[in-house]
Amino acid sequence: MSRRVAPPSGSPVPTSVELAGHDIALAPLAQSVAERYFHEFPHDLERYGDAARAWEIHDTSHCLHWAVLDVDGFADLHREATWLAHVLAARGFPLEHLARNLELAADVIDEQLSETGQPVAARLRSAATTVREGAH
Repeated sequence: MSRRVAPPSGSPVPTSVELAGHDIALAPLAQSVAERYFHEFPHDLERYGDAARAWEIHDTSHCLHWAVLDVDGFADLHREATWLAHVLAARGFPLEHLARNLELAADVIDEQLSETGQPVAARLRSAATTVREGAH
């Protein structure tokens, strides 16, 4: 049975962030993560309907943004990921999917931002562990 979910609304997602003096566009990174995510979890497209992809890109853009800001000391990715996990858990979303999404985001960062992105990818992987530990 599919559960129709409204698309994201309210505050727009962050579109870019500065990392090591370079402006990083978040949308292409989030879209790459979304492609990998739905390859692994295609049933989420049916489960969440037309809004699935929009929510995936929305939440991933925020996670990427938080991870970069964490590297610079302006955010706490673990706190934000824990908050997001609580919101998603309350909606019945499998937290293993969130943890895997954070790992996929780390993989995309490693591939597309090379050495500059290594600290960001490390924080994303660490946040995935935090989400998994909190789910038990």
